[in-house]
Amino acid sequence: MPKKKTEHYEIYTKQIEALSKVANLINSGMYLEELLRLIVHVTAEIMNSKISSLMLLDPGKNELVVRATQSISEAYNKKPNIRLGEGIAGIVAKENKPVCVLDVRQDSRYLNRDIAKREKLYSLACVPLAVKGRVIGVLNCYTSKKHAFSKHELGLLSALANQTAIAIENAELDLRARSAEEALTTRKLVERAKEILSQEANILPSEAYRLIQKQSMDSRKSMREVAEAIILAKDIRGKKA
Repeated sequence: MPKKKTEHYEIYTKQIEALSKVANLINSGMYLEELLRLIVHVTAEIMNSKISSLMLLDPGKNELVVRATQSISEAYNKKPNIRLGEGIAGIVAKENKPVCVLDVRQDSRYLNRDIAKREKLYSLACVPLAVKGRVIGVLNCYTSKKHAFSKHELGLLSALANQTAIAIENAELDLRARSAEEALTTRKLVERAKEILSQEANILPSEAYRLIQKQSMDSRKSMREVAEAIILAKDIRGKKA
């Protein structure tokens, strides 16, 4: 097989392998932070990069925050947040388009050139993480020597970013669903506890609710924990009667 075709075949094989790994991670049901850490490790391995990092957009501050990296560099891991539209990552996030840089140490758009020099980082491929056109972050891939990222490599990184964005969206939707379910359960427990106090102390339900609130604040326990204790005590008394 000719050299060029062999290289394309190897890249294609890597792409299938990487997407398969990420798909398995998505379906594993693990927590978001752990999922992100494993994704950057897979990215670094597949792309043969020195540093791979994932930054998510904080919509309240309009800043990109490093949420996962396999780098052991303290300087890189503690680098400041990047505002939307600033720096390479900020431009990628704002324009929703990938950017490749041959040497970040010589590119004026790159904000942390001192860190790049110290850590001997050269080339960078940065691609957006987007869900239905909405950018939620970026995926970065750095090399330890000058490297012109090919169209196939950029396609692989973009495919990984797309899979990752879907995984993040699904994890956040799942978290919101679980939070809503927990809130509903808490509300039902507090209502039940309020009824018990109202009946046993012969007070208004509103007064019973305030008592539960006060107990929660005094004991530094959640309303749910106080409500559960009231219901449990009622059940115990019922069994003894």
